[in-house]
Amino acid sequence: MQGAFREHRAALERLGVPVRAVRLPADLNGLSGLIIPGGESTAMGRLLREFGHQEPLCRLGKEGLPMWGTCAGMILLAERIVGEDTVHLGLMDIAVRRNAYGGQLDSFRTELTIPAVSPAPFPLVFIRAPYVEEAGPQACVLAMLNGKIVAVQQRNLLATAFHPELTDDLRFHRYFLHAIERYHH
Repeated sequence: MQGAFREHRAALERLGVPVRAVRLPADLNGLSGLIIPGGESTAMGRLLREFGHQEPLCRLGKEGLPMWGTCAGMILLAERIVGEDTVHLGLMDIAVRRNAYGGQLDSFRTELTIPAVSPAPFPLVFIRAPYVEEAGPQACVLAMLNGKIVAVQQRNLLATAFHPELTDDLRFHRYFLHAIERYHH
C-alpha cells in the first residue's frame, strides 16, 4: 500500500522466493511470512485501519506468522510509541521513538556486527529511523548502535530500525526466511 515494498520484493526474488503484495485482507490468506516495509508510519497505520488489515494482522501475529517490520514497520509492530497514544498492531513488547535520529537530512549509513544473524558486519541504512527506547522481557535485543536498540526479535516477530532492503546484502532476508522455515516445520 505504501513504503519500500518494491526493494523487499527485489531482495526476496534474488533469493528465489515467490512474493505476493498484500493490499486487501484476503491477500493475507496462505502467507508464509509478512514484511511490513519502511515508509510513513502514520499513513501506513491509517491505511491498515481503512483497508481492514489491523485485526487480521494482529491475529496472525499472535498465532505465530513470521512478521518483519523495517523502520516504519518497527513502529507499527510496537506496543508503545514514545510520546504518543497511538498503537497500530501492538504485537511487540517494545517502546519505539519515531524519527529518533532526526529528519531526512539526518539519514546515515554505517556498519555493525549482529552476531545472531551473521559474524560479519552488516551495511546499515537509517532513514528517518526510529529506535527502541525500551525492550520488555519478551523482546530479545539483536543489535545496538551507540547505546540505542536498533534490532529486536520476539518469537515470530522481527523488527529493524534500518533498511536491509536498501543494500545488496541479503543476510537479513535470509535470516527472516529461516524464521519462516522454522514456523512451517
